[in-house]
Amino acid sequence: MHSPRPLGPPNYASGRGTVPVPTSEERSQAVPESKKRKRPDRTSRPSSSAAARPVRRGPSPRWLAPLMLALFGLGVLWLVVFYITQGRMGGLPWVSEIGNLNLLVGFGFIIAGFGLSTQWR
Repeated sequence: MHSPRPLGPPNYASGRGTVPVPTSEERSQAVPESKKRKRPDRTSRPSSSAAARPVRRGPSPRWLAPLMLALFGLGVLWLVVFYITQGRMGGLPWVSEIGNLNLLVGFGFIIAGFGLSTQWR
């Protein structure tokens, strides 16, 4: 009348009312212990070669950050003036002739600024 093991919480997914709880002995036999790996003995440190060390680069040139910001600003200014004047950019006749390619010019300045920003350290 008495079950040999205690019963765990109900398992409704399998259709059975309760699931037997494994004993500690059954749990230790169910999952075997993995083998311990032996570490290789190192008698000396690996030699440091010039090729293994990364090359440390110095700081950025002083002109890089101002030029980068100037390119960003010039690109944004070019786009803003183009939109405000609706393509008839004042006293510059060649700028008016290229029409919507002014967008390419403005974004070109901005992309050049991003290109310089990748070199900033």
